[in-house]
Amino acid sequence: MCLIAFAYDVHPNYKLIMAANRDEYYHRPTKPAHFWQEDVNVLAGKDLEKMGTWMGITKSGRFAAVTNYREPGKRMSDKKSRGDLVRRYLCGKEHPKCYMSRIAGESGCYEGFNLICGDQQSVFYYSNRGGPPIALKSGVYGLSNALLDDPWPKVTLVKQQLRRCLRNDTVTHDQLQKIMANAEPARDEQLPETGVGAKIEKLLSPVFIKSETYGTRSTTTLLVKTDGSVDFMENVHVPENQSKQFAFQIGEEPSLWDSNRE
Repeated sequence: MCLIAFAYDVHPNYKLIMAANRDEYYHRPTKPAHFWQEDVNVLAGKDLEKMGTWMGITKSGRFAAVTNYREPGKRMSDKKSRGDLVRRYLCGKEHPKCYMSRIAGESGCYEGFNLICGDQQSVFYYSNRGGPPIALKSGVYGLSNALLDDPWPKVTLVKQQLRRCLRNDTVTHDQLQKIMANAEPARDEQLPETGVGAKIEKLLSPVFIKSETYGTRSTTTLLVKTDGSVDFMENVHVPENQSKQFAFQIGEEPSLWDSNRE
């Protein structure tokens, strides 16, 4: 997951609203969102190379998402998969604060990452390129491949657009998916300097990334209402367009609507 916008405990009808784009190499094998066979409580996609995931939620209301921290030239093959950070939280039962504290103690085992973990009572954020884990207060947040709320153009843009959605009594998947579909690159003078060069900075600057080998593979939107109802949608863009929507009440059995879009 490389771009996340979320509103926590801001809207009177929603405990959590989240929209996220997963940016990845097109050749990396992936399974779309589903309830996992090995843990039927977990709803998430799956990276079939390392068997972790980038974002998910459970029937009990635990949720998590991860993004990489951009550090060109520092990739090391002996590090653990960052997708395992989300998998371990979703499949476990630790309070998010305890889990984040434990991960902070293991931070050297991973390349740079940003991790969001929460449940129905709290949300925590931690990056092994920042400070200690922090409990998030109610608010609108944005996260890409730097630290939380670092004002990259696309982070600022999706936060602004999410705030506009919050003015409505009802927030829809269509509204959130539209926010995450913006393929307009940032202006040259707005580009961050992360060490990848101006050409790559430009290519990676849109909310929705497109290139020959790498880009936005899927868009996931999540609505958790204050009554505990969950509505989860994943639109897969690569390798082929397909859409899945899941709805369930926290603590109850889920139901599923599955549609394919041409």
